[in-house]
Amino acid sequence: MADPSPLLPVSHSLEPNYSPIPEGTSSSGCPATHLRRSWKVLLVVCSGLFLVSLILAIINNNNGVQLQRFQSSQEDRNVSLATSNETAKPETLMPAGSRGVSAGVSEKANVNLKGAQVKDYPWNNSMLSWQRSAFHFQPEKNWMNGPLYYKGWYHFFYQYNPNAAVWGDIVWGHAVSKDLIHWLHLPLAMAADEWYDKNGVWTGSATILPDGKIVMLYTGSTKEFVQVQNLAYPADDNDPLLLNWVKYSGNPVLVPPPGIGPKDFRDPTTAWKTSEGKWRIIIGSKINKTGIALVYDTEDFINYELLSGVLHAVPRTGMWECVDFYPVSTTGLTGLDTSIDGPHVKHVVKTSLDDDRHDYYAIGTYDDKAGKWYPDNPEIDVGIGIRYDYGIFYASKTFYDQNKGRRVLWGWIGESDSEVADVKKGWASLQGIPRTVSLDTKTGSNLLQWPVEEVESLRLRGKEFNNVKVNSGSVVPLELDGATQLDIVAEFELDRKALESTAESNLEFSCSTNGGANHRGALGPFGLLVLADDSLTESTPVYFFVAKGNNGTLKTFFCTDQSRSSVANDVRKEIYGSYVPVLEGEKLSVRILVDHSIIESFAQGGRTCITSRVYPTRAIYGAARLFLFNNATEATVTSSLKIWNMNSAFIRPYSNQQH
Repeated sequence: MADPSPLLPVSHSLEPNYSPIPEGTSSSGCPATHLRRSWKVLLVVCSGLFLVSLILAIINNNNGVQLQRFQSSQEDRNVSLATSNETAKPETLMPAGSRGVSAGVSEKANVNLKGAQVKDYPWNNSMLSWQRSAFHFQPEKNWMNGPLYYKGWYHFFYQYNPNAAVWGDIVWGHAVSKDLIHWLHLPLAMAADEWYDKNGVWTGSATILPDGKIVMLYTGSTKEFVQVQNLAYPADDNDPLLLNWVKYSGNPVLVPPPGIGPKDFRDPTTAWKTSEGKWRIIIGSKINKTGIALVYDTEDFINYELLSGVLHAVPRTGMWECVDFYPVSTTGLTGLDTSIDGPHVKHVVKTSLDDDRHDYYAIGTYDDKAGKWYPDNPEIDVGIGIRYDYGIFYASKTFYDQNKGRRVLWGWIGESDSEVADVKKGWASLQGIPRTVSLDTKTGSNLLQWPVEEVESLRLRGKEFNNVKVNSGSVVPLELDGATQLDIVAEFELDRKALESTAESNLEFSCSTNGGANHRGALGPFGLLVLADDSLTESTPVYFFVAKGNNGTLKTFFCTDQSRSSVANDVRKEIYGSYVPVLEGEKLSVRILVDHSIIESFAQGGRTCITSRVYPTRAIYGAARLFLFNNATEATVTSSLKIWNMNSAFIRPYSNQQH
């Protein structure tokens, strides 16, 4: 039976009235927004990653440069890295009509093809079956979209459509794990069955009170599509599986304040303690085109005080959703409870930008008394500077894992193929591998993200390749037992003579605009061809590019090129990447997790990360290969690698015998 007094003393419930700003247009909540402009299945409201944080996350640019593929026999054979001209006979597919923003959904459209006649690639069951990941969390079927550690179990609640592999009919799915890798599916946690969440049980966050009880705040979309904040709590705090949840009878506990649009008020954070002993949360919003984080204090999670001003605001960043706020240590990699403050602590503010569908963060100083946060460097403020991930990674959130004293980040990874393909395969989207997150104490300006240590338990056979020399314009095959489930750790060294002799240049480089891995420079690109077939008709290069500036300084970029990842024509094939800091004496290093259609890459210990979704038609199953490549014009590269084949995770329905 549910505890009738789950919280601190109650004075009165909040009446559901509000004074919205009179606006002709406004963005909707995490989900509704994803609906309106959705790329895929309209981004899951904030990665569903309401991460109930248990405190409770190429174009032929150089005229088709030819690469030389070195066989083990050293016999040369020319292979082009240029984008293949080969296409399959397509069927004509016209974009589906919108299901309507008022319905909480819109058509899932490939942004590169939207508005034009789209060709549907003839995917077969074998291709589509291969795309399902083996060790990333996914729902059993249909569409999903976040965790908490409680009484020995990690809990993950996520946005889930039990009826179709598209956005809509959103409820809360629920899964548990002992190690963040192997998961058991539990019964649904919450349904959209009240007037205040009739159009969606959206992103939320959990907080554990001093007496061990859990409270969860989540955004609901009312039957009038107004975004409100609601309270829920476990029916039985002694149940380690948290199977049943109760919605507070006085919901909603927060409605949009005056001056805030009814569809611009969403995604409450985990609460933290202030110096006055109150609980504090922030909620994402906007005023005109300025993204903001509203600040609320509460003593009982039912009655709230809106602080004057905002925690932080950045002009021209648009709606802030799935906001996050947490401390990081300036002296080590240990994670901190969300309420920790004081010396040797910095605070991170993160937001998911509704306008561009990317997750940005900044490091700064928190003023507890004023309820304000100030970036260390305004030039890389929230929304205009550093991103968690430069690929497909959205609506992420962190939680403090008190079990292992770490902060864990999870991000939602959408699809970049067509909705038609999703419906055929019966599922869409997944979660990235959970990552530990900490301050990079060497640079002081960015975070380090790294796969949780538990993923290493999936490693099977390992193989080492030491001091492999890759000459300019060469491709070197790496012989493995399989290449669709891998954990790759690699280091690269450029020929020092080439570094010294290469001419300085004032040319600017950008991963996304400089032609991808086919663009040749003096000192790059070089790296790995992942999920490639023998002929290199399909491959996904993950690589470094080093630029030498006018003053002789070296600037390193880390990129992933999807332009040749598939011969299919109804998938997005973008080139991702950014600058990565490389300090004096450091080798270039990368870790890559390959799991069928998802590739997660971490450069320089996780300073820069890129997540890709790729949909090869040939480089699948036993036909998938892995290669080293060097497309630099003036430098030889030496690489050492350790590569493991990866086992599959156990992700299955829960049975009572496992309790």
